[in-house]
Amino acid sequence: MYHATAYDQRDELIRAHLNFVEFVIYRMRPQIPAYVSIDELRSAALHGLMEAASRFDPGKGVLFKTFAETRIRGAVRDELRKMDWFSRSMREKHNRVLNEIKQLEKKLGRPPAEEEIAESMNMTLEEYQQVLNEIGHLGIVSLHEVLDEASGGDTFMDKLEDNAGQSPEDTVDRKERVRELAGALDNLSEKERLVVSLFYYEEFTQKEIAEVLELSEGRISQLHSQALIKLKAALRN
Repeated sequence: MYHATAYDQRDELIRAHLNFVEFVIYRMRPQIPAYVSIDELRSAALHGLMEAASRFDPGKGVLFKTFAETRIRGAVRDELRKMDWFSRSMREKHNRVLNEIKQLEKKLGRPPAEEEIAESMNMTLEEYQQVLNEIGHLGIVSLHEVLDEASGGDTFMDKLEDNAGQSPEDTVDRKERVRELAGALDNLSEKERLVVSLFYYEEFTQKEIAEVLELSEGRISQLHSQALIKLKAALRN
């Protein structure tokens, strides 16, 4: 009798999820400059799918799509970094906003409003929102971004996965992380929470969210960037 090998199982996972790769690329495309070809994205995404299929452990109780999406997105981001897309100046702008929000949260005891962040950065509100547009377009901030390299490369979304088979210490740490993230989400403005919820959990596109909230796509991009920087700042604090 023929028994499927680990290689056969890996190959089946890859073939069964090729359409999922296209779906992830479609979701990421609005955040990526037009000059990056779809073939380059697809090649990187397929590499991520193959890596996910090789590393997937069904015994941990995580859906393969959930596991694979993080790896696919990571592979695409790695490819973009190789292309030097994430410029140093954009990273500096991102880190400046992040550090400003962290400091204001400590000072105010709550997440700061846009106007407060802009004032603290000696910018007009329009100038600050333009910075959000720039760093949001680069895709630097995402729930799929690695939160802390020292923790093994976990992302925000990893913290919300149902990882069975963990040690008691890991379980306690994960529950504390989830509690912190839930608290940070509660502290976002209503519109920021809606954008995060619709984008990551309801899987709306940026255009669809703009229509629902009756705002411009540019404004949705600003709210998305600011919300995720606030989440990162809260967890790192």
